[in-house]
Amino acid sequence: MELYWHDACLEHDTGTGLWELPGDWAWLDTPEPHPENAARLRTFRHALAHGPVAPHLTWREGRFATQEELTRVHTPEYIAALHKACGGTERVLLETNTVVGPGSWDAIRAAAGTALAAYESVAAGRTRLAYALVRPPGHHAQRSLPDGYCLVNNAALVAETARRAGRRVAVLDWDVHHGNGTQDVFQDTEDVLTVSIHMRHGPWGANHVQTGGPEESGPANLNVELSLGAGDTAYRRALDEVALPAVEAFGADFLVCASGFDGSAFDPNGRHNLTAAGYRDIGRRAAGLGLPTVLTQEGGYLRGYAALCLHALVEGLVGVGPLLDDPLAYVPDDTQLVDRDLARATGPAVRDPA
Repeated sequence: MELYWHDACLEHDTGTGLWELPGDWAWLDTPEPHPENAARLRTFRHALAHGPVAPHLTWREGRFATQEELTRVHTPEYIAALHKACGGTERVLLETNTVVGPGSWDAIRAAAGTALAAYESVAAGRTRLAYALVRPPGHHAQRSLPDGYCLVNNAALVAETARRAGRRVAVLDWDVHHGNGTQDVFQDTEDVLTVSIHMRHGPWGANHVQTGGPEESGPANLNVELSLGAGDTAYRRALDEVALPAVEAFGADFLVCASGFDGSAFDPNGRHNLTAAGYRDIGRRAAGLGLPTVLTQEGGYLRGYAALCLHALVEGLVGVGPLLDDPLAYVPDDTQLVDRDLARATGPAVRDPA
């Protein structure tokens, strides 16, 4: 399996504030680092480079995306405005919790280009599995809107590039938040299937009006909402009973995975209870499809545990393990709402979107 990396991804400085909210808070003694920061990506890289899965991985250098590539999934006007916002000497707030600064433009281009470099290796047959370990994340970025820390939709860019090459593409998103940006990009494209498994959270502002509910599902989009507290069993069942059968029925011959770890039991940005074992099983199931696959890094904000979950996911992808013990997992795996949630995801509104 190949891991793709670019140092410029670390140059995106999101600053400090009240968790994800930038600014000065007079009553707050010590401002907190924005959760989407360079340290999380460095921690992820260190876990894979120094953990026991390391011998199964080959590291590759990414690249910068071009203007033409960025506009495959975003409007030229949006890309121009984003570039301008990154051109000053101070950080700029693009929406409630999404900031850019002087180093952000190179990081944006590096994240997108490195994801494309991973795609190019898979498309050329050099590897079947490639993981783009990048930031800023992307799956909330819509055609003309930033959202939820996301600026350019890296997963959508890979999917669109594969689609233009004649592939029938499925995007599988297990970040704890709905992949609304990817849904927006492909909502009128019937030869790309988007599948998002996420917690029930609804819309959260002007830049995130999508509900993520099954009412937004259609012929080429499937939303699987899981109730708060959903854990390993819920995700296994969501994959086995809904998501993976949909990918197979769609006839996908190329897979893109938006890979987030904010569904873990210890993530401050999610309310799900996945453990490292759950992510290992997700990796096994994704690899089990046997498709050429590119994964892009999305969420995961408690750095240490997210890094452990990433390591476990990669173990599952390459078919080894468990190689690391999980010293933290203890939350009970409450499954009482899974039947209801999966029934909603596959109900009449999904089967007959008209």
